[in-house]
Amino acid sequence: MNASSVAFSAKQVSKDCACGIDTLCLESCRGLIKPLPACTPFSFRICDPLPFDTTTSPYGDDGMGIKGFARSIALLGLFSSFSAFAGKADDTLVYASDSEPENISPYHNDLREGVILGRLIWDNLVYRNPDSGQLEPMLATSWKQVDDSTIDFELRQGVKFHNGDAFTADDVVFTLNYVVSPDSKVVTIQNVDWIKSAEKLGDYSVRLHLKKPFPAALEYLSNAVPMFPKNYFEKVGLAEFSRKPVGTGPYKVASITSGVGVNMDKNPDYFQGSPQGQPKIGHIQFKVIADSETRLAELMTGGVDWVWRVAPDQAQSLKGMQSLVVTSGGTMRIGFLILDARGTSSADSPMKHLKVRQAINHAINREGLASQLVGGESKPLQVACYPGQFGCDTTAATVYNYDPTKAKALLAEAGYPNGFETEIFAYRDRDYVEAIIGNLRAVGINAKLRYLKYAALRDQQRGGKVPMSFQAWGSFSILDTSASAGTWFKGNPDDNIKDPQVQGWLQTADNALDPQVRKDNYRLALQRISEQAYWAPLFNYSMNYAYVSDLNFKPYPDELPRFVLSSWK
Repeated sequence: MNASSVAFSAKQVSKDCACGIDTLCLESCRGLIKPLPACTPFSFRICDPLPFDTTTSPYGDDGMGIKGFARSIALLGLFSSFSAFAGKADDTLVYASDSEPENISPYHNDLREGVILGRLIWDNLVYRNPDSGQLEPMLATSWKQVDDSTIDFELRQGVKFHNGDAFTADDVVFTLNYVVSPDSKVVTIQNVDWIKSAEKLGDYSVRLHLKKPFPAALEYLSNAVPMFPKNYFEKVGLAEFSRKPVGTGPYKVASITSGVGVNMDKNPDYFQGSPQGQPKIGHIQFKVIADSETRLAELMTGGVDWVWRVAPDQAQSLKGMQSLVVTSGGTMRIGFLILDARGTSSADSPMKHLKVRQAINHAINREGLASQLVGGESKPLQVACYPGQFGCDTTAATVYNYDPTKAKALLAEAGYPNGFETEIFAYRDRDYVEAIIGNLRAVGINAKLRYLKYAALRDQQRGGKVPMSFQAWGSFSILDTSASAGTWFKGNPDDNIKDPQVQGWLQTADNALDPQVRKDNYRLALQRISEQAYWAPLFNYSMNYAYVSDLNFKPYPDELPRFVLSSWK
């Protein structure tokens, strides 16, 4: 389709509608409206007001208004060219997100986008059924707890990697020993630091040794410990593996283009008996589109089949489009601020003062963030974990109600009667961060936004160079507090606080076999984290998904879109 045909067709369709560019609304016909000859196979309606609220938000962000969306349409290429479309016709599901992992290896990135790719390309030893919550055999057919710190696994026979290599005990032993090696440069160390070693008992038998008892071991093995191909990985190394990955999963990688996305094809040799069944869609494409308006424009014009993180007002408006489906639901992901309580970011960091950290907690309107910006099932949060995780006792938290007057008083008591200037680092959800900046400014804290890619922010955070950062954490969908508070406060690379009391309680909780002992120690840790205001917990996320109406898709609270379970209608 060329520029003139699109412009001409748009004019034809809209000539009877007194609409200008500021009321631009496009709807992919997808067979619902008879296409104009010049627009085959798609045409676009430019007759209705844009289905997004154009009023300024309570936090002053009007970036999602009509004009911005119209500009995105133009940038998208509507008035230049369209060459290809996603969808059922060519059996290709195209999903888009705003970020891409720094490395496709699931052990060398900790972005949710990387977790999704990891589930498509690789398999775990164990599978947690998302509907029943039960653990089921996957690459392992059975397992036995030999003692408190030893687990034996019998492995599935007949499984092949994408390059044709057979899956055996050698691959499991290699993977488990590799990821705990310092030379592996794994960035998800919190997911494997409980592993001591693995040994081969037979061609399809493996013994896993734990450093200490770890009741959540199978939970981690079902979510965050996929199996790599020993021979191929040793031959090509991590750098080449990240460009041409090989797994046993339902989809195999056809190509990776940095900054653009990943193309995957259905694995025709995916093993029979997989608990998630056989893949039903022939091709899946992950597309990186940083701008939210452009993602929606692509969805509405046929370039994308599925998007998420749709703003609440947009989601509500999209529900009126016959060619799209919008679903919503709460997730395990939590949003929070990390405060530099040790003062490593600067010698005179105000964050070293408890009353400053308490003031920040009182300055933020959690209820407003949850209800007006995040929307849906989002709720204010006061504790450093997701309430549905084992051991996440919400009653352990100090309640920091929204009280700007008290925040100002605490700042004055800390020696900052006129407030201070600082920086807030972030990698996502700019509108949320800008709302937080507004709350802080109202009590005298002027925070300059430093917006970085996730990997860059993570490295600076781990290096102790960040006074305050906005973070979001989905716990790798692991329903245990060890995956939330344990990740950020137990002495791992992400622990900037390094409170020995908190570390001790978390370690005891992680290793105790008695569930009540685990709960008691998690409670003690969460209580101190809250009392010391090491964080400013904010809210749990609610997710809005929008996708084409001919796609069968079911969202889950663990924030893992399971495309392998999806199909075309």
